[in-house]
Amino acid sequence: MHIAQLNIGRLAYDLDDQRVEGFLAGREVLDRIVARSSGFVWKHSASFGERRAEVVMGDPRVLVSYSIWESAAALKNFVWNTLHKRFYLRKAEWFKPMTEAHLVLWWVDEGERPSLDEAMGRLNRLREYGPTQEAFDWAYLDRAHASVELEGS
Repeated sequence: MHIAQLNIGRLAYDLDDQRVEGFLAGREVLDRIVARSSGFVWKHSASFGERRAEVVMGDPRVLVSYSIWESAAALKNFVWNTLHKRFYLRKAEWFKPMTEAHLVLWWVDEGERPSLDEAMGRLNRLREYGPTQEAFDWAYLDRAHASVELEGS
């Protein structure tokens, strides 16, 4: 099994506002890092600015990060041990705070590429029911991993 992740965020400013220029430029660099990252499998291609491919949730400021990784460890390594962490720490400069869950994780079969609609459905499931095996967050994943380790000891 591989792990899929969908993370959405709502920009504080329009895509053509110079206050998000640093984020958009950095996103291009991060996309190149993702492609070379150990454990990376696939990334949903969504473009920004005038090339924006889709509007999510009826809001042109909502941006999507949707990818599949060989393992949770590979995804965590990318999130916390690459340039991505710097951008994460600066998110308040570019994004409005989200009041609902904005990150969802779930397991996919090797070779599976769920649609963006399905990914958004997973996020909605997490928001409605909380973490389950079908749609979960980092805390749920960490608890599940810890319980497996305890059972094995």
